[in-house]
Amino acid sequence: MTRLDLIIFGATGFTGSRAVLEMIRLSKKYPALTWGIAGRSEKKLEELKQEATQKSGEDQTNLKTFIADVSDEKSLRSMCEQATVVVNCCGPYRLYGEPVVKAAIESKTHYVDVSGEPEFMELMQLNYNEQAEDAGVYVISACGFDSIPCDLGVIHLMKNFEGVLNSVESYIMMRVAPEHAAEAARSGVLHYGTWESLVHSLANSHKLKPLREQLYPSRLPSCKPKLCRRWYHRRGGASCLPFLGADESVVHRTQRHLHAAGARPAQLRAYLALPSALHAALLTLGALLLYVLAQWSVTRRLLLDHPRLFSGGMATRRGPAENVMLNTKFEVELVGSGWAAATDADVTEPDKKLVVKVSGSNPGYGATVTALLVSALTILNEQHKMPKSGGVLTTGAAFKDTSIIDVLHENGLKFDIVSDKKD
Repeated sequence: MTRLDLIIFGATGFTGSRAVLEMIRLSKKYPALTWGIAGRSEKKLEELKQEATQKSGEDQTNLKTFIADVSDEKSLRSMCEQATVVVNCCGPYRLYGEPVVKAAIESKTHYVDVSGEPEFMELMQLNYNEQAEDAGVYVISACGFDSIPCDLGVIHLMKNFEGVLNSVESYIMMRVAPEHAAEAARSGVLHYGTWESLVHSLANSHKLKPLREQLYPSRLPSCKPKLCRRWYHRRGGASCLPFLGADESVVHRTQRHLHAAGARPAQLRAYLALPSALHAALLTLGALLLYVLAQWSVTRRLLLDHPRLFSGGMATRRGPAENVMLNTKFEVELVGSGWAAATDADVTEPDKKLVVKVSGSNPGYGATVTALLVSALTILNEQHKMPKSGGVLTTGAAFKDTSIIDVLHENGLKFDIVSDKKD
């Protein structure tokens, strides 16, 4: 049986349907590429093909479809056995991801997703890394806005630093164009699936420490000077708070992988840059309330049943309007600190900085699906440049020697060096 190059699973969902449209665009650059879509409802898959035909202006009605459901192991195996790479858009991954990972490994099929859920990703590495290596397949999560800009941004820093990179501070900035602010207030800026993942992540955050003790029984060597977390600081007119997403978790796993191969690990602290101290204060209070409410099943149900109310209007069941998504811009600035090539790192303080900026538009549902599909295409086209053993890997560990950054840059995720100077 000849396998398709890739199958998009969860194709009829909010993220999956956008992945389908992006795949139509990208496939024009790869005319020999074969791909299909999968989901649990044949009716919705047929409707999606009609919608994709209308939006793309090209006939998509012959696109191959597969019926698969996370509650039906046989259907997942059947789907995976017909693909070289499965692109999983069915989240929250802590609820629905593991059966797809398991089926992919058993079918010797590579797997990518856009999970930003550290517990899911680290649990998959703990439980399935050896099986994935034995099968010779790659299981790669966080292939979207969580956490390609940060993880591959650090890789880009390491490759261009021309010295010894000791630490990185990343700053995430997002803004909706002012003329679309009112529409954003009406439609929200997050889809319910993203909100659901966040609530469950907060509810299960207590599981991370014991999980990490199992995954990594020994610590990384202490790098000096140590990069300490700053709980609140100002930078370039912005008010900065620790970013509680998956970036630090993912980058730490990448650096673990590189250290095992003999490299000096880089430290990372991730921050969210906000317009003012008032925004920072309101976000802090909202995050604390959200964390507390997520701890009990009764209040957690309230969060899940009333996303708009408890997110301050940011999350809605229908998700942001198309104009809002298209006019949301992001920048991730990664400030690297270390030593120039001619400097003795053992006896001097860091004397060099390098700043990389990763930028683009529609971070949650545009740049994310582009990065996800480029990740899948990189496995198809550049497997010979990836770790030979396979395994459950981060994007940085899997793709560091490939051309993925160049391909992303050509497709709207810009990786630019914006500053190179000595202190």
